[in-house]
Amino acid sequence: MPSVPSEASEAGRRFVVEADGGSRGNPGPAGYGAVVLDPTTGETLAEAAEFIGVATNNVAEYKGLIAGLRAARELDPAARVRVRMDSKLVVEQMSGRWKIKHPDMKPLAAEAGRILPPSQVTYEWIPRERNKHADRLANEAMDAGKRGQRWEPSASTADLSASADAAAARVVGDQAAGAARARAALAGAGAVTSEAQAEAGPASVVVPVPAGGAAGRGASASARVLPTPLPDKPVETASASVSSSATVGWGASADLGAPATFVLLRHGETALTPAKRFSGSGGTDPELSAVGRGQAERAAAAFAERGTIEVIVSSPLRRCRETAAAVAGRLGLDVHIEEGLRETDFGAWEGLTFAEVRARYPDDLDAWLASAKAAPTGGGESFATVARRVAAARDRLVAAHPRRTVLAVTHVTPIKTLVRLALGAPPESLFRMELSAASVSAVAYYGDGNASVRLLNDTGHLR
Repeated sequence: MPSVPSEASEAGRRFVVEADGGSRGNPGPAGYGAVVLDPTTGETLAEAAEFIGVATNNVAEYKGLIAGLRAARELDPAARVRVRMDSKLVVEQMSGRWKIKHPDMKPLAAEAGRILPPSQVTYEWIPRERNKHADRLANEAMDAGKRGQRWEPSASTADLSASADAAAARVVGDQAAGAARARAALAGAGAVTSEAQAEAGPASVVVPVPAGGAAGRGASASARVLPTPLPDKPVETASASVSSSATVGWGASADLGAPATFVLLRHGETALTPAKRFSGSGGTDPELSAVGRGQAERAAAAFAERGTIEVIVSSPLRRCRETAAAVAGRLGLDVHIEEGLRETDFGAWEGLTFAEVRARYPDDLDAWLASAKAAPTGGGESFATVARRVAAARDRLVAAHPRRTVLAVTHVTPIKTLVRLALGAPPESLFRMELSAASVSAVAYYGDGNASVRLLNDTGHLR
């Protein structure tokens, strides 16, 4: 009679697989990196990386996953594997929560699913800054490919760089989060730390690493522009709304965890945009122009490359829905309409330039410029009315998506209003901000009611 295997041998070993992939151009020269770790000691057990030629960011991420799972299988085919990736798309699709819509992704997902029995593999999303080991491997592979060379494990510096990063700083967050933690420390709450985690993906070159890790590290991770994506575990608060009376400054209480981050994308150009004509929600609802469609595609490519967006919401107006659809098509996400994000109704001023309004309705224009409570001629909306509508939409979205990164495709006035409210600035500040077509801004909302403006009118992706 055969002996009964022990529980440990029956279950196999446990590994953490961390993977990442990148594309410089999306599509463009692409590569991936993967690492297999001991979950108890953090020891690197195997590394893998490869330059894969011209591909999209998502293809590179899936190939990284495949290589990481293969590396784990070579170490122990009975192992239970925890995959950690900063690609929300891959994690949600492989977990079965999101449909796989893109034809290029379906065979890659199927291949990844066949490497190990599904019962042995679980998936976890992590922020990008906790995935530096795999990120560096992917960048090393792309750098090698640019030189016409194959990635060589002996030249890799990813492991020690990741170890140095983890030792140097375990608290991750923007300046507002750091300040909140400092306030907590001053109040006697103690240091707030966040365990550094990483994720890796598969590669065609799998290199077992001796105990102690590889020698020498120093490669830098690729630059990131958009706010860091955040875990989707809900924040338990008494109220989900963003309080306008929240205590700010060094005397404020500690924040209640990672924020909900709104990435605010203004729609692309329409035929009315170049002449700076009033174009609100009471006019003709114009479509994107050819220039605007190009801007939307470039924004979509940038968001796909960075991989930080988890949810997409849009104004109901056509120019925003078209811009949002371009991004959603690249990310494989759905677009949710939020009525509160529509543009101001400019009444009789719709379609006119500022000079034309000045000539036709000088008294009404002067009143509008002097007071947020004054409405445009002909029954349009005042900025005070718009602010109440936008604030209500903000509160709904913060409550629905705590700790998540939400792309909100909207208009000039709603974006300026969200920034103004986050800063606690007066209504006249709306006239002192510039927002270009298809520009990106960002605001983070914390559980204690505080907000932090992270970005304003960024157009780097359009150049």
